[in-house]
Amino acid sequence: MAEGLQGSPVSSVLRREQLEQLVRAAQVAREAEVRLSANGVRFATFGETGVPTPDLDRMLEAVPSAIGAALGANTYYFVPLALRESSESAESAESAESNDAIGSALESSAKKPAPEQAMVARTWSDDLGDSAICHRNVELGSGHRGVFISTRLMGDRFALSFEFFINVAHAFVDATGVPERFAELAWQQALDNVRGETSMDAWEARNLAFGLDPSAQSEPASSVSRRSSFAARVRPFSQPQTQPQTQPQTQPQSQPGLAANLAANAPAPAFIDEKERRLYLESAFSDAVAIYLLSLALDLDYSELREREYPLLPPAALAARLRLVAELFPPNPGYEFSVRYRRRA
Repeated sequence: MAEGLQGSPVSSVLRREQLEQLVRAAQVAREAEVRLSANGVRFATFGETGVPTPDLDRMLEAVPSAIGAALGANTYYFVPLALRESSESAESAESAESNDAIGSALESSAKKPAPEQAMVARTWSDDLGDSAICHRNVELGSGHRGVFISTRLMGDRFALSFEFFINVAHAFVDATGVPERFAELAWQQALDNVRGETSMDAWEARNLAFGLDPSAQSEPASSVSRRSSFAARVRPFSQPQTQPQTQPQTQPQSQPGLAANLAANAPAPAFIDEKERRLYLESAFSDAVAIYLLSLALDLDYSELREREYPLLPPAALAARLRLVAELFPPNPGYEFSVRYRRRA
């Protein structure tokens, strides 16, 4: 029964309708109205994003002007779906009628990796959703880049905001590098053997900088992953709030100082890989900026960032990083930053 349906003319019509939802990212970049937030962030929307304008504005305007000013080479396009792979051509996509039409249309990037082949979808469908990715960078020429973010893959405000902010943070680091004060703080924490990090990239680079196994001292697999699944406390779009809550909170635990050593008398490392050290500091700073922006845009519980693959940086150590970022890049008017520690029950 299923086979008969798949081979029927009705199936071909459905496939054509799905393919008609595909649009070249370069075309979206040419035709979408690009706007500029007051803080200097260039952005545009396309298709059925499902994100109310107030939520989008609140997220965009959380970026401090000092950071937004460095993002001029990027435009952030909020689209329903950005596809992993590009289509062979608009013409072949429109005329394809076989059962494998979508698959063949999306597999050509291996043969034709040209950026102009990147595709986005006007709306959500299950088939296209399976072929989508959280974001896709597309070089638009003249040193300009389009960052296409899949809003329909994000189930709540937390997920969409973090996806946007981590892209902003990486672009900011690429443009400006790591401030010396932050580099000194994060590296001293690493030398003091402060446990954990804020992302897998930072954790692996930090270990490699000391000549260790990149996955050393990982947490048990039973811990909860928030960033990988976005399945914890859901914040639907346009969820009413009695007041803006922008302060990052921490999970209930003690507050170790910056010198909370894993090995209290650990000797100074005999080997430092300078390349990995640089990558570590870039990752740590990107993470800190993204978490800081997330805390400005919505109420953040730090434990929601926990992942299975590595131990999370202690709250006090993260707080020291975030306070420094806030000092370097103060919040815009209407946004506040503070750190709140929860007491154990």
